[in-house]
Amino acid sequence: MNSFLTRCCGAIAVLALFSTMAFAKTGWSEDYTKSVAQGKAEKKLVLLDFTGSDWCVWCMKLDNEVFSTPEFKDYAKDNLVLMEVDFPQEKPLESKIKAQNDKLQAKFNIEEFPTIIVLNSEGKPVGKLGYMDGGPKAFIAALEKLKK
Repeated sequence: MNSFLTRCCGAIAVLALFSTMAFAKTGWSEDYTKSVAQGKAEKKLVLLDFTGSDWCVWCMKLDNEVFSTPEFKDYAKDNLVLMEVDFPQEKPLESKIKAQNDKLQAKFNIEEFPTIIVLNSEGKPVGKLGYMDGGPKAFIAALEKLKK
């Protein structure tokens, strides 16, 4: 009986750990190498969302007003590879993802959140965006300018 309880407690502890770990939003990647490769293969822009998903008010506002809208999701499906580069304070990240995100923050000289880095299909930076008024229409218009 004791070994059964021990195993049950162990299983619950593992489930609890994984349920609190940060994972990218549905449709968003956490892997830079795969995202760039996908952008190249599909000839799409790669959108890197540098965010503090659980503490940054403007990041949450951008997510709610733009990224979570059907209009943006439809646009992204045909035009973008989406990658979340998260720096949460409450949710732990896998050490591999945290190390990758720290390197990307240094590589792109990210000093504030949210910062959106847009890469062309060859993985070269073509623009830098942040929160802007106007919802998905304004954000999509800014992305369309970067495509040209």
